[in-house]
Amino acid sequence: QVRLVESGGGSVLAGGSLTLVCAAASGRAFNSYVVAWFRQAPGKEREFVAAIDWSGGETYYADSVKGRFTISRDNGKNLVYLEMNGLKPEDTAVYYCAAKEMEGEYIYYGTYVYWGQGTQVTVSS
Repeated sequence: QVRLVESGGGSVLAGGSLTLVCAAASGRAFNSYVVAWFRQAPGKEREFVAAIDWSGGETYYADSVKGRFTISRDNGKNLVYLEMNGLKPEDTAVYYCAAKEMEGEYIYYGTYVYWGQGTQVTVSS
C-alpha cells in the first residue's frame, strides 16, 4: 500500500516552468514502485506523461512532452519530480502521480494501482 500526494501545480504563462512533486508514504521501500505522471484535461481522456522505473535509471515520456519535461526520483526522500519547461497552453490539465509494483506497460493508466488526488496546472498564452 502506498499513499501519494502531489504538489507544485499552479498558473503560469506559456514558456514558463513548474516542478511538480509526488510525495509517497509506503509500508514498503519506495524503490519497489514504478512511478508515473498522467494528466487529464477537461473533456479529455487521462493521458500518460512520463514514467520512471524503480531505480530511476530508466525514464519514459509521451512524445508531446519529450525534450520539455524531465521525471526524476529521490528514493531516500520518497519523492518523484516532474520538471516542466517550455509550458504550452495545451499542457493545461490536472496532473496525477501514480504508482505500481510491476515493471512494464508504463503508458497504460489501467496498470497503475495507486493514485494521488491530482494537482492543477494552468498555462495561459
